[in-house]
Amino acid sequence: MDDPQNTPDSIRAAYQQQGVAGFYAAEGDSYRNPHEPAIRRLLRQITADWSLDLGRVLDLACGSGEATLALRELGAGKIDGIDPYTFRAYAARTGQQAEALTFEQIAAGALDGRAYSLIVCSFALHLVEVSRLPLLCYQLAQLSPALLVITPHKRPELRSEWGWQLREETVSERVRARLYEHGAVAEADPWR
Repeated sequence: MDDPQNTPDSIRAAYQQQGVAGFYAAEGDSYRNPHEPAIRRLLRQITADWSLDLGRVLDLACGSGEATLALRELGAGKIDGIDPYTFRAYAARTGQQAEALTFEQIAAGALDGRAYSLIVCSFALHLVEVSRLPLLCYQLAQLSPALLVITPHKRPELRSEWGWQLREETVSERVRARLYEHGAVAEADPWR
């Protein structure tokens, strides 16, 4: 963490001062997750310990490609990135384009018809407003049988009525990974 503007404390303070959207609008092109080494180690650990299908992965809120680069090293097949703020930083680091879709657009069905073997959401799902989380989770459950949430918090905890059941959880270096499996979506009520 050589850049004093890119530390967990400075990012947290910027979120409070500018709001999440304001921070990423200003810093998205040069953003780097200061927890990248921990994310890489955690992904290495869980791909060895858990049975993850890395055939077609969605890197949701992909940042500057921290998870994508780690997953490539672990032998992932096709990886699609999505981030409305950091798509330029993602392209610069990974050499591939990310779609600039928001969580709201995804919740409204922007990804309908797609299928992924795994969705990875690293350091972003805890930023979604709680009121928007059920519908977003429901839509994600339509796309993949597995969702890996990597977070610096205990939040969010996804509920079965939103389409997901917790299968595995681990914490390493204060970074938490939760693997959710597709639940009974047909009977799910995303508004609960």
